[in-house]
Parts: sequence; C-alpha cells; structure tokens
Amino acid sequence: MPFVTTKDHAEIFYKDWGQGQPIVFHHGWPLSSDDWDTQMLFFLQHGYRVIAHDRRGHGRSTQTSGGHDMDTYAADVAAVVEHLDLRDAIHIGHSTGGGEVARYVARYGKGRVAKAVLVSAVPPIMVKSDSNPDGTPIDVFDGLRAQLAANRAQFFREVPLPFYGFNRPGVKVLDGVVDNWWRQGMMGAANAHYECIKAFSETDQTADLKAIDVPTLVMQGDDDQIVPYEDAVLLQAKLIKNSTLKVYPGYPHGMLTVHADVINADLLSFIRS
Repeated sequence: MPFVTTKDHAEIFYKDWGQGQPIVFHHGWPLSSDDWDTQMLFFLQHGYRVIAHDRRGHGRSTQTSGGHDMDTYAADVAAVVEHLDLRDAIHIGHSTGGGEVARYVARYGKGRVAKAVLVSAVPPIMVKSDSNPDGTPIDVFDGLRAQLAANRAQFFREVPLPFYGFNRPGVKVLDGVVDNWWRQGMMGAANAHYECIKAFSETDQTADLKAIDVPTLVMQGDDDQIVPYEDAVLLQAKLIKNSTLKVYPGYPHGMLTVHADVINADLLSFIRS
C-alpha cells in the first residue's frame, strides 16, 4: 500500500487513482479515506485524478502518540502533496477535514491550490466562548470524550444516527452506511480519536479562513446535528474572500453519503466553473 513518511516518521496512507486535474479529499472524524469512495469513483469517471489520505491515527495510517492537532494534520497533507507533486489541485474537506483544508490552504497552498470546498466543516471554531457566544458548550465535547473513553465501540454505533439524520421521523436507517461508519472508526486509534475532539472543536481557524484567496465553495445542510450551520457555513461565507455559499434544506451532516447525487453534481459544477 502507498504511504508517505512525515518528518516525525508517521506513515500516512493515501489513495491515488486516475489522471487529470487532481482533487484531494480530506475525511471527517473518526473516519478514513474510505468515506470518500462515492465521490472518488464519481470524479474518476469524469476524468479527474482523485487522491485521499487517512489522517494520522485514522484508518491505515500510523497510530501515533502525538500530533493530533490541526497544525500537524495540515503538515501531513503538505507531505502527501509534495510527495505526489500536486499542482492546480482542488481540495475538498468534510467536517474535521474541512478544518484541515482551511489550515493547509492558508499555510501551504500558495501556487498549488486552484480551488477549495468546505463541506459541513468545523471552522471557524465550534466551542462556545465569550468571543463565540453561539457556539457549542464545552460540556458537549467533554461528553463525547467520556463516551469514547468508556465504550468506543458502542459510541461509534450511536453517532451515525444523528450524523446521517437517521434519527429523524420517517427517515430509513441504512444499515450498511452505519456499519461502514463503525468499521472506519474502529480501524483508527482511540487516543487519536480522543485528541481529535479537541482539535476539531477548540481550534480557532478564523485567520485561516481570512487567508484563503482561491475560489471556495462552502456547503452544509441546515439540519446538521453535528456541526450547527449558523456557527459554521454562514460564518465561513463571510470570512472567505472569494466564497460561494450553498445551504441545503433538511440535509444532515453526512449529506455527502445520503445525498451524493445532489452534492456530487454541485461539486462538479463548481469545479468546472
């Protein structure tokens, strides 16, 4: 399997399929590059080169004892990009992966990035504070950590229900989707998943968003039960200079999976524009 070795000797697994303009996909917590299978196949069939990596401590990458923070995540992406010498690339990030995209593009993207997409993404910052009064209380994230530490396997059975909106009245639970979420989560390291909660909830990425100067699509469902859209995509659209905003009525956090037909078409339209 293909790996890139980082400066601190972590092995980052990646997929690299096809030829053409590269699209780099950044997955959410606590998943892996497998979460992008539908999008990777779609864009491969439309003539693009598609790349996705497993974040350190996730999927098939090294289960490191440290480095579970946005700075290191972005540096790991830079290592993959430099190894593959990717230029004129589109970077698409979902949830925590959206934070990773924002930091990567802001710090390392000059001359390499053509466009960016943040999907149901965590920036600018999730946790509630005096400067972010509409954020999510820290008690919520403490609760996630406590449940993960107590019984990660059971916790990862429960999270996919609000993640995909399967807990809404009349919405059919897709067992394969839930099983695949659980499978991906359990491939990763408990310590990485635990530490990543702080990374995705408490990292202030306001400066990252302001520094992005490439055309950027920001998209999210207004029934996102994981990352409230009023404190995410609406603020992203205000902070990113050259942004396009799309809000999807009734769509959940995991809309890339359960509404792939709509989202893929919109991504393709933006990339071609």
